[in-house]
Amino acid sequence: MSSEVSKVAWDDMPMEELSPLIGRKLVTGDKVMLAQVFLKKGAIVPKHQHHNEQITYILSGALRFWIGEDQQEVVDVLEGEVLHIPSNVWHKAEALVDTLDVDVFSPPRQDWIDKTDAYLRGKG
Repeated sequence: MSSEVSKVAWDDMPMEELSPLIGRKLVTGDKVMLAQVFLKKGAIVPKHQHHNEQITYILSGALRFWIGEDQQEVVDVLEGEVLHIPSNVWHKAEALVDTLDVDVFSPPRQDWIDKTDAYLRGKG
């Protein structure tokens, strides 16, 4: 476990391009991950679930979420709003406009760190 304090500037970090419509920047600690996610209008985050608890804060734009395995619950999250997604809850999202969100995950998303998140890269 690291006891080193670190500081980063988002502007100094390279953008990881997941698809033509989705990019992100990550800051990862031992027990939490912070991500800036850039979604162009129409970007789709396919239905998925993960054991990580998630908090999504919309800095600008808007995302529509479909919640549950049957996707029956639809929630629009607008600029300045926060959505909490508990562990193992199925969800899908679409950017209604160009959107910048900040996602917090606990524990960190190992698939994002390892770049094995094929569902976001249009490969699964």
